[in-house]
Amino acid sequence: MEVEESGGTSRRKALWLLGAAAGITALGADAARPSGGSSAVASPAATPRARPVIHPTPTPTPTPTPRAASWTPGKLIALDKPVRELSELAPPAPPNSIALTIDDGPNPTWTPKMLDLLAEHDVHATFFIIGEQVKEFPKLTRRIADAGHQICNHTETHPISIAHMSKKKVRKEIVEAHDRIADVTGVVPQFFRSPGGAWSKTVLELVAEHDMLPIDWAVDPRDWARPGVGHIRRAMLKGKENNIILCHDGGGDRSQTLKALKTVIPKLQKRGLTFVAL
Repeated sequence: MEVEESGGTSRRKALWLLGAAAGITALGADAARPSGGSSAVASPAATPRARPVIHPTPTPTPTPTPRAASWTPGKLIALDKPVRELSELAPPAPPNSIALTIDDGPNPTWTPKMLDLLAEHDVHATFFIIGEQVKEFPKLTRRIADAGHQICNHTETHPISIAHMSKKKVRKEIVEAHDRIADVTGVVPQFFRSPGGAWSKTVLELVAEHDMLPIDWAVDPRDWARPGVGHIRRAMLKGKENNIILCHDGGGDRSQTLKALKTVIPKLQKRGLTFVAL
């Protein structure tokens, strides 16, 4: 599956090569199957990550690095289902790791508050952001990346019906968000989350075509529905090692999410769990 290009090597390809130079770890065929740029943080011991984060660089010099023998440069092994646990990634996350993923931003009201809370507890998270929001709030998008958080693709317009859309429309959603994120931050998205967790064979194939892994979650507090701080807190506190937790900083009033996280983050840390970006 080739990425569509015009006028020689596209910006997307150049940025992908930059991602390779920065050390994107290859995921072999066996590891791909679920088996059931600097950071703005000045701490001398940065929060571990499950996989490397690509940070902006002002003068990229794309240089491809060798991949595992089971890989073809520029292509991924297509997964038949999205990743729900850190243990399904390669390399695996460090022991006692847990991942906090944050969807639907950036939002000018809630994202800054979320970033302040994460910084307070020295937590790196994974933000699945929407292309239209990136266009409207580019400085806020760059702030997320500059704080050392993982930036990922959550489509251009967040279509809940994506699993039933044509291949052409799905590609447009993925590519427009992919390019916009790269243009604004210099970050090449390595992961993709489908709106509402809606997946199809077409979506999974196009995610692989654009050198990303599909990501779901293991813990869903349904915070988007604003069920109450207590409900969100209890659901998140069920999180355990290797879980990927879902929450939101966009799409509506996220005050309940923030209040819940103020308790959840330190309690999970006291259990010995370490928050990692994907």
